[in-house]
Amino acid sequence: MSRSERLLTLIEVLRRHRRPVSGRALAAETGVSLRTLYRDIASLQAQGATIEGEPGVGYVLRPGFMLPPLMFSEDELEALVLGQRWVARRSADARLGAAAGNALAKITAVLPADLRDKVDSNGLLVGQAIRQPIERIDLTLLRRAIRAERKLAIAYRDLSGRDTRRTIWPLALGFFDKARVVVCWCELRDGFRHFRTDRISAMEMTDIRYPKRRAALLKAWREQEKIPSQDAAGN
Repeated sequence: MSRSERLLTLIEVLRRHRRPVSGRALAAETGVSLRTLYRDIASLQAQGATIEGEPGVGYVLRPGFMLPPLMFSEDELEALVLGQRWVARRSADARLGAAAGNALAKITAVLPADLRDKVDSNGLLVGQAIRQPIERIDLTLLRRAIRAERKLAIAYRDLSGRDTRRTIWPLALGFFDKARVVVCWCELRDGFRHFRTDRISAMEMTDIRYPKRRAALLKAWREQEKIPSQDAAGN
């Protein structure tokens, strides 16, 4: 285990304890020697962590300490790199892909040298999708409407080839290998619907905020679709 991982683990263990816990108990729980534990506590205190206590009495972490970006485990860093690579190659949203790359670059810039090397040499790759749909709308605008909780006026072509005009309340955007799907409330159908973004031929964001909060609508949609997590399923 690297030093950064040790410090992250120690912080997580201390946060689970509201009362002082002995150094020996902390050392056993984090899998290090008592001497190493004392050094790690000193390192965290030097970084601004309010860890109170002393040998023989016990230690407690006071609320308010925010972990700096360098405090990632190797698994967490691999997940971040893999996520950035997937967004860059599979999202069909150039601006989102660039933002993911910028975010990872900011994180990498403040990592210690050992973890920075692990990001640079990461061996998790994302292959190009066999067939990407052609988007005729700006996904950046769609994401903006979701964040702002604004109604969208769209022109949509369904599976049978019929063109319709809809006013929708965009709630979420699902990314799949062969399609992007917007989860929304459709005013025409007076219910939740899923629209493939590559079948939307035109889209305009209105100045009208939809009458219910997006979080409440998402919760109702998940209950209707029996979706326990945030993983969206579309058609």
